[in-house]
Amino acid sequence: MFASTPPPPYYVVIFTSLRNQYDEVGYEAMAERMLALAQCQAGFLGAESARGSDGLGITVSYWRDEASIQAWRNQLDHLEAQRLGRTRWYERYSLRVAHVERAYEFSPSPV
Repeated sequence: MFASTPPPPYYVVIFTSLRNQYDEVGYEAMAERMLALAQCQAGFLGAESARGSDGLGITVSYWRDEASIQAWRNQLDHLEAQRLGRTRWYERYSLRVAHVERAYEFSPSPV
């Protein structure tokens, strides 16, 4: 599902991860909990996520400003999820933060 974002400017956090093949316990529940918690954070605008069968996943979250991203980064439950990700669920991950200056969409009209 596409996130519904306001007109720019806003910020985007791109989290690319490679799951390990060893520990499935609790991962999906934690991912759902983190999305629900992020949705309650001031400055959260939306998110989009996909994971392939090879374990590669990309989650893109949208934020009003850098302060909102920092607050999310330091949220206590999110800190615990980060710790578990490093120790149990991820073989590797990368996080990128960018400022969105322009955004375009295409949606074909109904036939």
